[in-house]
Amino acid sequence: MYIYDDYDQQIVDQRVDQFRDQTRRFLAGELTGEEYRPLRLQNGLYIQRHAPMLRVAVPYGHLRSDQVRALAEIARKYDRGYGHFTTRQNIQYNWPKLEDVPDILADLAKVQMHAVQTSGNCVRNTTTDQFAGVAHDEIIDPRPWCELIRQWSTFHPEFAHLPRKFKIAVCGSVEDRAATWVHDIGVHVVRNAAGEVGFKVIVGGGLGRTPMVGAVIREFLPSLHLLSYLDAVLRVYNRYGRRDNKYKARIKILVKAMTPEAFAAKVEAEWSHLKDGPMTLTQAEIDRVAAFFTTPAYEPLPAEDEGFARLRSENKAFARWVERNVFKHKQPGYAAVTLSLKATGVAPGDATDAQLDGVAELADRYSFGEIRVSHEQNLILADVKQADLPAVWEAARQLGFATPNIGLITDIVCCPGGDFCDLANAKSIPIAEGIQQVFADQDYLFDLGEIDLNISGCMNSCGHHHVGHIGILGVDKSGSEWYQVSLGGRQGHDASLGKVIGPSFAQDDVPGVVRQIIEVFVEHRQGDERFLDVFDRVGMEPFKSRIYQKERAHG
Repeated sequence: MYIYDDYDQQIVDQRVDQFRDQTRRFLAGELTGEEYRPLRLQNGLYIQRHAPMLRVAVPYGHLRSDQVRALAEIARKYDRGYGHFTTRQNIQYNWPKLEDVPDILADLAKVQMHAVQTSGNCVRNTTTDQFAGVAHDEIIDPRPWCELIRQWSTFHPEFAHLPRKFKIAVCGSVEDRAATWVHDIGVHVVRNAAGEVGFKVIVGGGLGRTPMVGAVIREFLPSLHLLSYLDAVLRVYNRYGRRDNKYKARIKILVKAMTPEAFAAKVEAEWSHLKDGPMTLTQAEIDRVAAFFTTPAYEPLPAEDEGFARLRSENKAFARWVERNVFKHKQPGYAAVTLSLKATGVAPGDATDAQLDGVAELADRYSFGEIRVSHEQNLILADVKQADLPAVWEAARQLGFATPNIGLITDIVCCPGGDFCDLANAKSIPIAEGIQQVFADQDYLFDLGEIDLNISGCMNSCGHHHVGHIGILGVDKSGSEWYQVSLGGRQGHDASLGKVIGPSFAQDDVPGVVRQIIEVFVEHRQGDERFLDVFDRVGMEPFKSRIYQKERAHG
């Protein structure tokens, strides 16, 4: 992964010193709340319902073991013993004291981490596939390109005050595991007819109050022009994006208003002034950054380890974990392991200080000292020998991270909701736990197969409910917490937005509603059809009829 040079470290250290003085001045009454607000937001510090919240950047979801240990120590020393991993592959602390935040940032800087641009109207953390560099279906490793985007976008003076926040995701594999179609910009690695590597550029996706799937504005962009083209996109947005209404300020609104074709023409016109200029990437620069993402010292191993195969055939619990939590690796004899942060009774995405220390130990022992964060709020050990999978499984069980539910209905993506966020209309975490309890039978869970269930506490869609196969949105109804349910959303290359099933439900009814949805799915299922296949075939009506018929009968 990328390692800071002296210049990088100096910038981050100076930023800490600057914010320490800004915070001192605020606490001394020398800065008003309004004057301090943009300064704290530039350093990832929010004021939430009960306490400040600090969001720490995890560039494209990559962490070293020493960084994870530092995150654990911060949770112990400054918070309440845990952190929360987000759908942007970052980590949040929900209980720091305001006066401690400069010390937290100083501790982060010691392990080459920061909270810069994790909030505010700027380019946020660039995300990618959690299996980048090891995926069996990878075209090229997207991580060097993510790092180039990170270096281009961090402290970019022209884009520090955009009309609204801005999010970029990069996909380097055949399968899109980075939800690129619902980002402000999605970048897909592609090869042209000549075999040259380039990028398909998608613009205008996003969730929130007005969800949209993005549009392709360029089918093939030569790789050397990536940064200058992104610069052109941001310039057009910065010039024409609305600033009079924050609900209409995202680039998706601009692209729709202009039409994708007209927006693309504006970008091409702007790019004509930038193309082949100073921002054009040289092969030397690409090679310099790519050199940080070297292939680990893999051992030559057989495609399948005998001991691993034997245990999988003899132990049902281990076999289930392998089926759901182990991903095919491009290197023979290795696997990528997803550690599930979705045990019933724990807020999805939360990890304690002890668990973080345990994960760091696992990474050092079994995965070249590296950990990944997925946008589904789980952690990944990307380079585990098959022979070590039984030991990793046992260790993960001890940590509480071995729930075999990746991709299943209890692998819930969930924002912190009303328990923490002052923007939320309703709580998310209790809804997640109630649904997990309904589907506690693992045999039934496995029989149901792949189902994405996403929960957001408000229209900001931090839980990505619009692209859940089943999406749940907290809404306010006369001062009470209610929940709107949608079906049929999905991410990936066939990304689409879920459709609302009907009127909202009271909190206590939501787990039962989800149970009814699954009952209808099972009744209409043919063979091993997936939930989405059934929904696409039978439509909304059977689900709607069952749920609201029972609602009327109950009423």
